[in-house]
Amino acid sequence: MIRLYIPQPLSPGAALAPGLDQSRYLTQVMRLKAGDDLLVFNGADGEWRCSVAEVLKRGVVLKAEERARDQILPPDVELLMAAVKKSPLEFAVEKATELGVRRIRLVRTERTQPQNLRLDRLETIAVESAEQTGRIDVPDILAPEPLEAVLDGWNPDRRLMFCDETGGPPAKVALPQAGGTSWGIVIGPEGGFSPSERQRLRELPFTTPVSLGPRVLRADTAATVALALWQASLGDWER
Repeated sequence: MIRLYIPQPLSPGAALAPGLDQSRYLTQVMRLKAGDDLLVFNGADGEWRCSVAEVLKRGVVLKAEERARDQILPPDVELLMAAVKKSPLEFAVEKATELGVRRIRLVRTERTQPQNLRLDRLETIAVESAEQTGRIDVPDILAPEPLEAVLDGWNPDRRLMFCDETGGPPAKVALPQAGGTSWGIVIGPEGGFSPSERQRLRELPFTTPVSLGPRVLRADTAATVALALWQASLGDWER
């Protein structure tokens, strides 16, 4: 069944107004008509079965019929992703959403190259990925901050998985030993972390340095692999 993210309150009988692009998708691509059903979620009220109540010249009106799934949150893991180039960053956002990350925090490192980032584009990618993969929430995407500032304000109760391309214990060994339910995963830029950044990350008491294997991975690949390893070790893949 078609799934849409609509950031409007969901309750029995609620009238919903999808955006123009969403309305065109429903009527022109999927050919829905009055009375047809679809699923809608907003990240707060669960997933609802809705029906097309009315097809207008410039949009549609949906009616919330009944809750299909209660709201649940994904595991408490966030991705700290260096602001890399457009294509790999968009890939990382898409795959991180598919893998259940709760939020994505973009960071600027010493070797981060200036980028003209469009947060709205990244948010659209996350929404589309959530719609396609059965999630009933969408990860938050935060504007870039300096890595130093993020580490300065870090909650020490949240563990930090430091994916160090220079080496470390295998993630499948180190993560279960570290324990904890709230985590961050930090991925550096294509040029890697600077020596001073690497030293600071390794010295932080809440950091767990890990290796992602014998090969040096691109930043977007590293983000995908790291999240998969975390989910397999500490996440919700056993549900």
